[in-house]
Amino acid sequence: ATVAGDFTTVEVDGRQVRISNPGKVFFGARGETKLDLVQHYLTVGPGALRGVWCRPTVLHRFPDGAEGKSFYQKRVPERRPDWLETAVVAFPSGRTATELCPTDLAHIVWAVNLGCLELHPWAVRRFEPHRPDELRVDLDPAPDLGFEAVRRAAFLLRELLDEFGLAGWPRTSGGRGVHIVVRIVPVAGFSEVRDAALALARAAERRRPDLITSAWSKKDRGRRVFVDYNQNARDRTLASAYSVRPGPEGRVAAPLRWEEMAGAEPGDFTLATMPERWRTAGDVEAELEDRAGSLAPLLELARQAAAQGIADAPWPPHTRAAPSAPGAVPGYSPGSGSAVSGSADSPPVSGSGSSSGSSGSSPDSSSVPSGCSAPAPSAVSSTGSAGSGSSGGSVHSMSKLGGS
Repeated sequence: ATVAGDFTTVEVDGRQVRISNPGKVFFGARGETKLDLVQHYLTVGPGALRGVWCRPTVLHRFPDGAEGKSFYQKRVPERRPDWLETAVVAFPSGRTATELCPTDLAHIVWAVNLGCLELHPWAVRRFEPHRPDELRVDLDPAPDLGFEAVRRAAFLLRELLDEFGLAGWPRTSGGRGVHIVVRIVPVAGFSEVRDAALALARAAERRRPDLITSAWSKKDRGRRVFVDYNQNARDRTLASAYSVRPGPEGRVAAPLRWEEMAGAEPGDFTLATMPERWRTAGDVEAELEDRAGSLAPLLELARQAAAQGIADAPWPPHTRAAPSAPGAVPGYSPGSGSAVSGSADSPPVSGSGSSSGSSGSSPDSSSVPSGCSAPAPSAVSSTGSAGSGSSGGSVHSMSKLGGS
């Protein structure tokens, strides 16, 4: 890194990324700084980039540190590097936002310089904007429940996912819950993916009504773990893998292997412990992209429920439900580009950004923007360093980041 005055220049992916106030303390428990936060993302680079690659991404910014005030930023600043990749996202209101669309690690480091702790990506890629490739299972415990209840809920969801032919990848949320990411073949629209998530939540509740709830209203949940099916509705996002969560300890949303879940505690995974974990555990989600499954069994369960007269569950505020139909995406016209309507399934994204040499590019990019192209067999790699002699500056190759 090159240091001058109150900023540092970090070289990553062949780019010089300016980090202002690198010595500013962001985490009070151990005194980690803004530059330590940069180093974290460099250390876990392949895993962090996999979670956001080619996805429109909302930034959760903490300009005064992890214990200060924060805000979510959907729109990237007008003044930004010319190499920065973006995606234009449309909302039900008809308004649009030009969001960050990371294609290499330099994009993440650029966001960290803005005080971004957490990256909140959409469940779609820019080259497949109307069809999610992730089913997201968010386990949210009641306020007085301990983490042991979340563990039991996570193992129950794993059991169910296996029965439906799907592979779940667990992560600590960085808070009190657990996220389970399920890679899916991107053929269904947002409403259908939400239907599948609701069917899964209700199946879990039927199996263990004492432990699991799908009730949207907090007053109806009791002392149970809520499976938040609405995290799969359009416009909803989750903190991505290896995101750092607010608070003095710098806890991390850490991917786990299932055999680790039984003994894991949320406080085990922090800025201080992640370098050694990455060194010993490696890239836990390295095979995630190779395990895309079909939602057909869950959607069949949802159709059976509808045929039996079981009503839909409440949607998030400001989200309008759209009718789901197999193979149909309401409001979408093939080749139309960006979103033009506000239905829950209308295509949300169109691409923009630099066309010159992003290291996140895949070669077969005739129909998509450069730097954020459809899946190709070639590996994508990023490198970076946050200072001389830094052992965590090397970011290794990633295979098939674009999904199945």
